[in-house]
Amino acid sequence: MTTVEDRSATTAEGPAPVAEPAATTEVSFDTSPDQYRHWRLSVDGEVATLTLDVAEDGGIVPGYELKMNSYDLGVDIELHDAVQRIRFEHPEAKVVVVTSAKERMFCAGANIKMLAASPHSWKVNFCKFTNETRNGIEDASAHSGLRSIAAVNGTAAGGGYELALACDEIVLVDDNSSAVSLPEVPLLGVLPGTGGLTRVVDKRGVRRDLADIFSTTAEGIRGERAVQWRLVDASVKARDFAAEVSRRAAEAAAASGRPGAGTAGVALTPLQRDVDGDTVRYGHVRVVLDRDSGTATLTVLGPDSVPAGVEELQQQGDAAWLLATTRELDDAILRLRTNELEIGTWLLRTEGDGATVAAYDELLLAHRDHWLVNETIGFYRRTVKRLDTTSRSLFALIEPGSCFVGSLAEIALAADRQYMLEGQFEDDEDPKPPAVIRLDEFNTGLLPMSNDLTRLQVRFLGSDEELAAAEAATGRDLMAADAAELGLVTSTPDDIDWEDEIRLVIEERASFSPDALTGMEANLRFAGRETPETKVFGRLTAWQNWIFQRPNAAGPEGALRRYGTGKRADYDRKRV
Repeated sequence: MTTVEDRSATTAEGPAPVAEPAATTEVSFDTSPDQYRHWRLSVDGEVATLTLDVAEDGGIVPGYELKMNSYDLGVDIELHDAVQRIRFEHPEAKVVVVTSAKERMFCAGANIKMLAASPHSWKVNFCKFTNETRNGIEDASAHSGLRSIAAVNGTAAGGGYELALACDEIVLVDDNSSAVSLPEVPLLGVLPGTGGLTRVVDKRGVRRDLADIFSTTAEGIRGERAVQWRLVDASVKARDFAAEVSRRAAEAAAASGRPGAGTAGVALTPLQRDVDGDTVRYGHVRVVLDRDSGTATLTVLGPDSVPAGVEELQQQGDAAWLLATTRELDDAILRLRTNELEIGTWLLRTEGDGATVAAYDELLLAHRDHWLVNETIGFYRRTVKRLDTTSRSLFALIEPGSCFVGSLAEIALAADRQYMLEGQFEDDEDPKPPAVIRLDEFNTGLLPMSNDLTRLQVRFLGSDEELAAAEAATGRDLMAADAAELGLVTSTPDDIDWEDEIRLVIEERASFSPDALTGMEANLRFAGRETPETKVFGRLTAWQNWIFQRPNAAGPEGALRRYGTGKRADYDRKRV
């Protein structure tokens, strides 16, 4: 359940900003199907159905009603949870049908009053999480064989159409009124915030001039014209609509590589967190906040043992180390990102035995075609991607007792800088062996970034020789000097300099503009080629962040504020 302090109000200038989560309150990402207020999840054999039925009074914060199946962060938290549960709890499901319980309304998109009243940081985090959720639907199709069909049984506008765009197929009811549209530019003075423009041209292949007309036509496109423009795959009369969706679902299921009937799923049980002031302890992840320095230290604990085989791994269920760790790390990232806006630097650490991590990786790599191993690796891939798209400075601290090996080494490679201690801490009462790094197949192709490149490829983008040398070092324990020579770490201070160097880099980071750092880090992290996903998180996010702050959209006379009042926005006509 979400708890956010109510500071909403209405003024002569329009709704006052919805409060960001206060220090004593937080947004929670915990939910389950029996707690959903906005979605219904049902599974019938090979077909799972997600039905959107948004509760108007179910906003995640007070101050607006979720009319016409419009959504906010709370609706998307449930959608993210539902997709995860289909992937892990229902391996028999081979296709997901996404539809609506509302008559003549599939989804009206993001709630406009929520957007108009929310502070900029809330809008940004909302759009980012929504983008990641849509990408997760596409990831399920690409990597798990879980196909998706949008059964658009009414109008799909803005983010509602973007939800449909995330699916593999779109079937639109032909009832002379239902349409698909992206009305953000003509009505709201902003952009489709969850990849609509990118998916229309890059994914569905809509011709650029037609996409221009579509994106500036507030009422949208319906019927056969929508099919001709490739905006949807089919437009079907209401009497034939259910049969057409069922036919397509059967065809998609037949082509899926999902296990199907007779395969037991893995229940995702509630996460356990022990909160003690500014310290949060999960089973395998620890988060410690230092508000004075503006840092969060995230420590991932390695496995204590390795299952004897994939059968034992499945028996462990969601307690299996990598699945449990990934769920906890994902939750920690989301909570920090949403609730701790002034914690600008994250220090990434690990603790454990590197040899055990390496052995665990070997087990997973040997059984990567097993459905549960595939889903676990996929979940971890998406979680490390969350680090890439997180607007925080990321520094990896590689110390004695750490286990940055294979899968966990990817966390260090996701960081903006890597600091590795040379030798040992001299005054350590329980001396631990010097830190090492070890690479394996997790680092050479199994966990690509949004640009479809490995983090090693991005790191050594300008040198094929350096990349080849790093990849050739897989399977070896690399001491600080070796890692530095290969370019895998930024700096290797010894015990004398370690504390001062880390302190100085943290203090330096805190002295810079957070806005400038966010822009700098995002530009540097996504080096290399562009993909639809990098467009969404790079190009789109940059423009949307700017547009959301402009008076034409968010000012007292801007489109977001005047939407629904009967007054047109008063635009500043200068192009800048």
